[in-house]
Amino acid sequence: MKEIVVVTANDVGALATIAEAIGGLGVNIEAISAYGLGGKAVFRIITNDVTSAVKAMSRIPNVEVQEAETIVYQMMNRPGELGKITRKLANRGVNIESLYIVSKKQDFTEVAIRPVEKDIAKAKDALGMR
Repeated sequence: MKEIVVVTANDVGALATIAEAIGGLGVNIEAISAYGLGGKAVFRIITNDVTSAVKAMSRIPNVEVQEAETIVYQMMNRPGELGKITRKLANRGVNIESLYIVSKKQDFTEVAIRPVEKDIAKAKDALGMR
């Protein structure tokens, strides 16, 4: 799965501009992480249409946009599960760039895991994914 990584100035309304641009094309945001870092705003977004969302972002001035391979992993919804999966990744030498919740149900939670590019195959192997 692909996520869109958007970096822009951490100004009032930055997230509104991004969300409006994506929604204005009829693209649904399925998961998002947003945070400020040193005067920059960083948004990690999973949508139902990456191509259209990236096109929408390219029309906004002073916005850096990247597509990145992301693993969506389903884990049991109980204490300690995140520790177990991140320990598996650490034991294989996988460096995690980001991780956030995509959805949560009674029995399971889906998380988006973004390993550094060189570690994607190792991460999938560590998690038993092909």
